[in-house]
Amino acid sequence: MKQNFVLTWKAKNNIIQGLSRNSSRLKRISDAFAFARDGRVLKGTLAVADLERLHDLLTELSGEMGFCIKGFKGERGEFMLHLEVTGVLPLVCQRCLNAVPFDLDVDSLLELVPEGAELSQDELEDDTRDFLPLASELDVAEFVEDEILLAMPVAPRHEECGLPGAADAGDRINPFATLSGLKGKPN
Repeated sequence: MKQNFVLTWKAKNNIIQGLSRNSSRLKRISDAFAFARDGRVLKGTLAVADLERLHDLLTELSGEMGFCIKGFKGERGEFMLHLEVTGVLPLVCQRCLNAVPFDLDVDSLLELVPEGAELSQDELEDDTRDFLPLASELDVAEFVEDEILLAMPVAPRHEECGLPGAADAGDRINPFATLSGLKGKPN
C-alpha cells in the first residue's frame, strides 16, 4: 500500500525557513541579562515576510526592517535593552483599502526583569519605565515584531481619503426631506 504525503504551502515555507541559514527564527540572544551586562550590540535585518503577525495588516510582504539592540546597565544597576527599528511598511488604508506607506521608527528602552519577578505597585504605575520579563533567552524576531506592532497606528489611512465608491455616489438623497415639508402643516 502506497501512502502519499502532501505538504501545504505554509508547511513548506516553515520547513525552508527553519533550514535557512538566514532564518530570523534562528536569531536568539541566549542570555539577555549577560548581553546587557556586557554591553553587547546586535544589528541586523528581518524580512517583512518573516514577521507573520504583521501579514494581515500589510498590502505586500516585501522589504526588510533594520534593527539594532544595545544592552547596557542603567543608573540603578538594572539591565536594559535599547531597541531601534527602521523601515517602511505598506499598511492597508482603512478607508480605501490601498497601500499607505508607514515610516517605522521604533526607539524603545526596556528594563529586563526575571520572569515571574514581583514588581511593586509603584514600579508598575511608573510610566517612565517599560519592563521586559524574561527567563534568559530572547527571540530577536519575536521581540522586534512585538515592538513594531506596538508602534503601528490603530487605523492607518491616507490624509485625504474618501470611502470606496464615494466619488461615484453622486447626490445623496435625504430620506427625511419630505417630512420637512410637512412640518408645521395642520392635519
